[in-house]
Amino acid sequence: MVIRIAEIERVSETRQTGSCRRGSRLARAVAAALALAAPLAACAPHAGGSGAAQVAANPDETPGGPFTLIDQDGKPADQRVLNGKWSIVFFGYTFCPDFCPTTLTTLGQTMNVLGAKAQDVQVVFITVDPARDTPQQLKTYLSARVFPRNMIGLTGTPAQIAQVAKEYVVYYKKDGTGPNYTVDHSTALYLMDPAGKYHGVIADGLTPQEEAHQISAAMSGAA
Repeated sequence: MVIRIAEIERVSETRQTGSCRRGSRLARAVAAALALAAPLAACAPHAGGSGAAQVAANPDETPGGPFTLIDQDGKPADQRVLNGKWSIVFFGYTFCPDFCPTTLTTLGQTMNVLGAKAQDVQVVFITVDPARDTPQQLKTYLSARVFPRNMIGLTGTPAQIAQVAKEYVVYYKKDGTGPNYTVDHSTALYLMDPAGKYHGVIADGLTPQEEAHQISAAMSGAA
């Protein structure tokens, strides 16, 4: 499948949410107790498809941890990519029809609102569909002009993706068969500090201005 950047931008700019919704229940669960409850972005009617699902189930651990993946340039990457900047970690996939591009478009607008502060913030997009999301696929997808600039895209083997999903309390499951399957996945945006440590979840349903305010507050130590 050839990625159609113009189509991504059209869907994103009209902010169509379809049936994919950011998981406010997961945000509350992580913020309150980091339990294993995990809402998901159902990017297609559920058809009882097969596939692996991962959930981090230890309520004593916060999201985040070591990982070994590959970035969109085909280079090895690990948890150290989070060091030195505030990071927004988002799990999704490039074939997601609406929620993922809409969320990334909102984050692009959030970066614009942040202004000069945006140089100290980065978005890290980790795929939950390693079978299709090759480094080149990620690189092309993340080049959409409405997305945040200089995003880091990460992929890996199925086992590597399962491990990082577990570390970040992320649920995902393949839905359907054949080349046009979708992936149900939890949809929290994790805000990590410049030491790569979990700070919090960006709240659900915020405007770019509200997201920028929450990130700025975290950066200033006010939240």
